This record gives sequence, C-alpha cells and structure tokens, in this order.
Amino acid sequence: MSGFDAIILGLVQGLTEFLPVSSSAHLRIVGDLLGGDPGAAFTAITQLGTETAVLLYFRRDLARILTAWWQALRGRYGTDLRSRLGAPVGQRADHDALMAWFIALGTVPIVVLGVLLQDEIEKTFRNLWLVVVTLAGFALVLGWADKISRRSKPLEQLSPRDAVQFGFWQALALIPGVSRSGGTITGGLLMGYTREAAARYSFLLAIPAVFGSGLFQLVKSVDDFGKAGTPGFGVTMLATVVAFFVGYLVIIAFLKIVSTFSYKPFVWYRLGLAALVVVLLLTGAVDAMPSTAT
Repeated sequence: MSGFDAIILGLVQGLTEFLPVSSSAHLRIVGDLLGGDPGAAFTAITQLGTETAVLLYFRRDLARILTAWWQALRGRYGTDLRSRLGAPVGQRADHDALMAWFIALGTVPIVVLGVLLQDEIEKTFRNLWLVVVTLAGFALVLGWADKISRRSKPLEQLSPRDAVQFGFWQALALIPGVSRSGGTITGGLLMGYTREAAARYSFLLAIPAVFGSGLFQLVKSVDDFGKAGTPGFGVTMLATVVAFFVGYLVIIAFLKIVSTFSYKPFVWYRLGLAALVVVLLLTGAVDAMPSTAT
C-alpha cells in the first residue's frame, strides 16, 4: 500500500464512519479497486482515528458522564445498589450516571458476538455479494424506520432494555454493509427516539467497542505489519490520522443534518452503491472474496 492509497482510504474512513452507509463496506470496495482488500485489521485500526474524533467532539459530555458515574458509585446518593447506580429510590435519577451503565450494557452484544464470530468477520463476512445484500437490505430498513418512527423520545428516556436493544443493533455492523451508525440509528428510530438522540447515542455507544476492537487488532498485528499482503505500520497510521481529521468535520456536519433532514438521501445512496458493486462484480473489476492488499 502506498502513501497515496493510505490517504485515500483514510479519507474514505473519515467520510463514511459516522454516516449510515458503512465505512467497512467502503474500505472493502475502495481497497479492492486500489489493488487489494486492506483487511479487517486495517479497518479496525483506522477506526481508532475516527473514534478519537468522537472523544474530542464529545469530551465535555464524556467528562460529565464519567464524573457523575464515579460520584454515584462512591455514594453521592446513598450506599444502596440503586443509589450507587445513579437511580436512588424517591429521588430523581442521575441521567449522566446511568448513561455510563447504559453504554456498558449496550457494548456487551458486540463484544460477545465479535469474539464468537471473529473468523467470519475477517473472512466470510467480507464477501462483496454479502455486502451488496446488506447495503440494499438495510437501506430499505433504514428508510422504513425513518418513515414510521414516532421520533418523540429524547435520550433522557433511555432505559436498560433500550440500551441492550441498541447494542444488538450495533452488533449487526460486524457485517460490512450494515453500518454501525446505520444499525444503531435504525434501532433507535424503531424504538421511537428522535433522529438526533439516536445519532448521539450511536456515537457514544461506539466508543468502547471501536477502541477495544482497534487496540486488539493493533496489538495482534504488531508482528505482521509490512508482511506480504499486509499494509505497513506507517501507511496504516497515516490513514488513521487522515481519518481523525476528516471524521471530526463529518461529526459536526452530520449532527446538523439529522436534526433537520430525513435519512432518505442515505437510503438512495446505499441502494446506488449496492447497484454499483453488482456492476463491478459482474464486470470483474473487483473480486467477491478479498484479494490480498499490497
């Protein structure tokens, strides 16, 4: 992989990570067009760049959530279990303290399924015919959810049950083409949350999952960087840095867009991309199964 290829893939990662269009599918497709699938490890590591952008953008929210969680855990509202969780009996619940637990709850599904399905994630799920199905299928699901959703629940109404449901919707993103934000946003809309609430929670929920996956792949790949068929450490880090800067700008724009417009443009984009991939596959421009990146 050349430096130019790394910059292109970093741009792709930064532009698509937070939009409901699947960054992993885009990296899979663009990577193949550039000479070879960069691989699941490269995808996970470059996502560290975009998630660092999330940390920067939501730094005040995260500081408030962690502070409230720690204070409640230390007994701010009482020493019984409910009080330490942030929901004392007879008092108003501390939403920020509860949010930390909700994020932890919502992370469990993707961690468990990610471990159980690791081989499929790195090989089988990267089949471009499967990507075509998920791109088109979840385009229709997203459009349907946006159309029928009540969009009335703010994030302050998040419950433990909804947090777990959000987690399972996020876990669908283990399959390229679904989209992490697309999955959680679709789930949120079907549960009646506003577009902005679903989008904001998708950002927060992704932090532990993406950092865990990215750091795991980074440690796992230390001895493999630069080997035949594997992107080198330098180009991987270059792509990650590019993804950080582009991703930060996309967060700002996306949150403004979802509070004003529907998801219909993303639905049509996904359908168009699925059709394009079919053409590329039928003409032999890309291979259905990953070819090695160089």
